[in-house]
Parts: sequence; C-alpha cells; structure tokens
Amino acid sequence: MRYSQLLIPTVKEVPAEAEIASHQLMIRAGYIRKLASGTYTYLPLGWRSLKKIMAIVRQEMDAAGAQEVSMPILQPVELWQKTGRDVVFQDILCSFTDHRGRSNVLAPTAEEVVTSVAAAEISSYKQLPINLYQINTKFRDEFRPRFGVLRSREFIMKDAYSFDATAEALDESYRKMYDAYCRIFSRSGLKYVTVEAESGGMGGTDTEEFMVLCSAGEDTIVHNEDFSYAANIDRGEVDPPSTDDSLSARKESLEEPSELHTPDVGSIEAVCSLLHTTPAEMIKTLIYSADGEMIAALVRGDHEINESKLSRTAETEAIELADEAHIESATGARVGFAGPIGLAEKVSKMVVDHSVAAMAVGIAGANKTDYHVKNVVPGRDFPLEGANVLVGDIRNAVTVDTHNGQPVVFSKGIEVGHVFKLGTKYSKQLDCSFLDEDGDEKPCIMGCYGIGVNRILASAIELGNDESGCILPINIAPFEVEVLPLNNDDEAVVAEAERIYKALVAADIDVLIDDRSARPGVKFKDADLIGIPIRITVGQRGLKEGKVEIKLRTEAKPTLVAKDEAVALTVKTVAKLKQV
Repeated sequence: MRYSQLLIPTVKEVPAEAEIASHQLMIRAGYIRKLASGTYTYLPLGWRSLKKIMAIVRQEMDAAGAQEVSMPILQPVELWQKTGRDVVFQDILCSFTDHRGRSNVLAPTAEEVVTSVAAAEISSYKQLPINLYQINTKFRDEFRPRFGVLRSREFIMKDAYSFDATAEALDESYRKMYDAYCRIFSRSGLKYVTVEAESGGMGGTDTEEFMVLCSAGEDTIVHNEDFSYAANIDRGEVDPPSTDDSLSARKESLEEPSELHTPDVGSIEAVCSLLHTTPAEMIKTLIYSADGEMIAALVRGDHEINESKLSRTAETEAIELADEAHIESATGARVGFAGPIGLAEKVSKMVVDHSVAAMAVGIAGANKTDYHVKNVVPGRDFPLEGANVLVGDIRNAVTVDTHNGQPVVFSKGIEVGHVFKLGTKYSKQLDCSFLDEDGDEKPCIMGCYGIGVNRILASAIELGNDESGCILPINIAPFEVEVLPLNNDDEAVVAEAERIYKALVAADIDVLIDDRSARPGVKFKDADLIGIPIRITVGQRGLKEGKVEIKLRTEAKPTLVAKDEAVALTVKTVAKLKQV
C-alpha cells in the first residue's frame, strides 16, 4: 500500500493524558484516536494490526477444534438475573432501558448467552464435547479508564466456552485451550508467564492468567525467582510463619489482658502512635458479611486482608465488609474497636491468619468503644481451633514471605488471557443439560477462555519501544516491510523503489511504500515511530553504487546490499522473523 493513500496522522508531541508508553505511542503513531473516556477509534494502522492478531487467534482456535459464532452484544438483563451476575457485575455493567421499558445490558462477557444457546441445542452426550468462540466487542463501565486500551470501557475480546460431559473431558478441553493460548501469544511476539489466579465474578474452580511482565501492568504477580511458582496477588500463597516449641509455654507466662483507654483512636496508625507500638504488634479485626452471616477476620496490623483468600478459607461467596450497624451488633463497639476476645461466640465464623496465630502477644480492639486491650495472647485469650474457628492464609503476600521455602518476589504484569474451569455454575442455573449413555440427565460441565485482543497490541508496544517509537513483532505489525525512497524528484530512485515494492507485493509480502514528497528526515522519523520491522531505503548515493539499505527496526544501523539482491534477502528475512 501507498503511504500517501493511507490515513496515518503521526504527531510529535506526547499526549498529556497518556501515562504509559503504549498509550502515548499508539496515539503518536496514528494507531488510535480517543473519542471519549475509555473509548477509542482504531485508525488504519491500528486496525491492520488488530486484524492480524484476530487472524492468529482464529487460526489457533479453529485448529483446537473450537467453532466460531457471533453472539449479541445487547442482552436482556433477565438473563443476568438468573445467574445473579447482575449484582456481581453491577459496578461495571453498562445497562439501559429501551423505549418499551425493557432492561438491557451491553455484554461485558457472554457466559449467560452461550449457555442459553447450548441449553436449547444440546440434548445428548453424543453432541459433546463442543467449544464455541467469538471475537466481539465488550463493554465494561470502568470507574477509572486508564492506560489507553489496557483499561478501557469498550474493547475487543475473544471469548470461548467449552461444554463437556465429564470433569475428565473438561480437563482435556481446558488443556487444548491452554496450549492454543501459548501458541497465540508466542506467534504474537509476546513474552508471557502463566500464573494461578482467582475466578472472581466468572466463578468456577481452576483458573490461570497469561501475563506479560511489564512495569506498567496493573496486576501484581507473586512468584519465586525462577517462576517455578507464580500467582496473581489475590491467589499468591505464602508459608505460615515458623514457630519454636517454647512459644506455647511463653504464652502462658504472659500477663493477663488489660484495657487501654484510646478515645477516638480507631485506626492502626493512630493506635500505634498513641501507644508507642508498631503495626506488627497489633491484631487487626475486621467484620465481614457473607451469605447473610457475620465473619470475623484477624490479621496482623502490618498486613492487608486478601478478601479472595478469606472467601476461599471461609468457604463462602459474595463477601463484603459489614456496615456499621452490623459491626456494632457483633462487637458491641463502634468501628475501629473490634477485637478477638469473646468474638468467636458472636459471629458465624472467625478466620485467623497464620501470622496472627504465630504471635506471642499483641494489642487488639476491646470490643468496647474507645478502648483497646494489651497482652492479648492468641490461643489463650481467643481460640485458634473450634467448630467455627479457622486458621489459614488470608492476607496479601509481602517481601519477607516464602512459598515452599523459597523467597517470593513481586512483578507487575498485564493480563492478556484467562482460562477458567467453570464446572456447572452456569449450566445448572440456566438448565443446560444432556442425557448420558444411561439416559440420565446431567448438567454440562463448562470451561471459559478469554483473550484481550486490544491488550495484545498494547502489550507488544509496551514491551517493544524506544525513544524513536514502536518496535512491533512482525506477525502483528501493520506492515512487514516499508520501502522508503529518499528523493521523490529523482526518477532513478523512484523507479528502483517502485520495482522493489512491486516485487515484494508479488512475493506476498505485506509492504508499505512511503511515496510522499516529504523530507528524508520526516520519513525516517515516521518510519521509526510506526514501528514497521524492516525498512528498505533507496537513495541517490547508494544507487550510484548499485546498493540500497536494509535496516531492521530492532537494530541500530542499516546494512548495504546490492539492489538486485534486496528483494530476495528481504523475503528471507521476513520468513525468518515470522518463525516462532
């Protein structure tokens, strides 16, 4: 294609609202333009790259046995109410009432729709397994859209859904999708890691995320140095603190609890300041509501509760901090003065973090407004075992933690893919069942598999860039090669550039020729900015010696080659770069 016939509105200035490299460069290189907060138009270069990513996704999905469909973006809210996800997704659900008074949502995902389709069409085990996928627009009313297309309100997602007759069959479907994802991200030129993850609003059991390690990522990954273990922060498990055999004896010899007057001092920081202690010596007690029950959670004052871990340990869903009225009802005190002594009898469950159980002594709320208690000994003054008492890992990992004896480290990552084993969560709720070999009716066992198509492009730019612009992998770059004639008023230069361009087109190379009447400096800067992997420069000086320049975007200097060899060498280089 010809540069002069394409809309490639490059800009020199860094956009003020763009915080990270990919957002800045996608605007500067003319890939996208912002319409409103969290919504973008993809211009020709950006759309060409997205189409190449989608082609890779389709090839691998089809090869894995998935079948492409297209499901409605507009969905009746009643479908979401059947699964309860109208509540789970309420903070980000784009909803509206049409002119007939019907409530609708714009799809943030499609589990409900695909399950209703399967419920209507699947009746026998002979139809299973089946995997349906689509590449479609999704909408999520993000409270704070940021980082360009990495956190937007409207985005393109590939979502696939498998239906199987047995758990073993689901394992096979899951593995096929997992392997297909590995191929997709490798072919897209991304360096990625897989991490254990939380299912969140999707539900189900086993789930893994595909992460691109990047300082601009919003996700925190907990991992060992060699990545033999890696998990999202919501899932990252840590070893319980080691304790010595004399701890129990020392606990018994400590002084009895005594109250401390702490008027209007409810936060950990304020209590520590007043009592001249440290957060690590505090026992923080939080009251949660889950499934109509009250749950007390205990962590050290210097640790943060991990609600996902707490929910798993307590074996409950839809957990949230209790309101002031319920906290006062459970503890007898205002917010900020809850404590563990006597609390197990007043709540449905009390969940104690390992680090609290390992404490010799601590300071805690007194369950009495304006009072705390010192000399609180875990296991002596409040139970660490019992019918409604659980001890486990319910906090976020920190830098001094270990997993299986190895120190944990933290990295930032961009989630580009997520695979779930949903089980029967949706099939039971939406009556998606089949008759097995014995004629018994059973719910389909489901899996769910998502890829952020936009995020693949943004992640590639986030990882591949320099001070001059984008450095894109060849399989997803808008063009594979750019031919750049330096002197458009020189007939020999133009003729040779056209010859090379046409020969590359005939060789099935995706090539752009910069046929603009612009200064060489402008052409070079734009070429670097938009990030096409291979550049062939045709100039007067080189042609006098029968040579042209070939430069890879990843290399600092060009190579002079004989003009008659340029096409063959370029075709060979393209083939080599495209190999994964």
